[in-house]
Amino acid sequence: MTDQTLPNPAVPADDAVTRETFVERYRKPLLGALAVLLFFIAWQAVFLVVPFNALFISKPNLIFSGLAELVVSGELWADLAVSAVPFLYGFTAAVVVGVTIGIVMGWRVRVGYALDPLMTVFYASPLVALAPLLIVFFGVGVSGKAIIIFLLSIFPFIFNAYAGVRAVDRLLINVVRSLGGKEKDLYLKVIVPSVLPYIVAGARIAVGRGLIGVLVGEFFAASEGIGYAIAKFGDLFALDKMFACILSVMIIAVVLTEGIRWAERSAFPWRVGQ
Repeated sequence: MTDQTLPNPAVPADDAVTRETFVERYRKPLLGALAVLLFFIAWQAVFLVVPFNALFISKPNLIFSGLAELVVSGELWADLAVSAVPFLYGFTAAVVVGVTIGIVMGWRVRVGYALDPLMTVFYASPLVALAPLLIVFFGVGVSGKAIIIFLLSIFPFIFNAYAGVRAVDRLLINVVRSLGGKEKDLYLKVIVPSVLPYIVAGARIAVGRGLIGVLVGEFFAASEGIGYAIAKFGDLFALDKMFACILSVMIIAVVLTEGIRWAERSAFPWRVGQ
């Protein structure tokens, strides 16, 4: 006699399969959301034990109330719209210039040997400390902030594109050359497709650095924008709204990063699970 597992009569078979499929399909975002929820619950619970000074930190319930107030009044949307313009310009320029430099460094060995130490020096230098000088030189408008975002975001694209080119299978290059392919064919049919996963990985890092560039640029010289709002509410000790603005930047970072991951899964489905 063989053992058979009897279905639970209290739970329909179709519902059990549907529930299991939903949990398995959205396991990662559910776990991430649960971790964030537990973090805020722990943050709120700490105030029941430790009497923190309200001038230095705020409670999550007050932060969410301040966030709702900023959203309803429209202040948050206006500040985010102002900050989005230099971020778009600076990040787009970082993608174009950084990927181009990285591919050339990886494909042209002598260029790579010449520029790699220089790029490393610039990447390791405290570019944030140069923000006041850049603001004075390029102005307090969109251009100054876009330059800061560009300088902070470009290096992940350079180094990742460089590593991607160096990792290209030489057999593919030899095949294209043996079939009469020209230099343009090597770039378009071998190098660029092989480097794309590396560029996407670099974009995840560059997004965070670019958002830092937005805040730094608006901390020093700005009269509007999300960075200016954080500094303003901090000076007024309105910590609920200050943390609400910081939380909005965090949410944007998560959304952009997950959007990049979704694009990566869509463009490179064979890399899912790696």
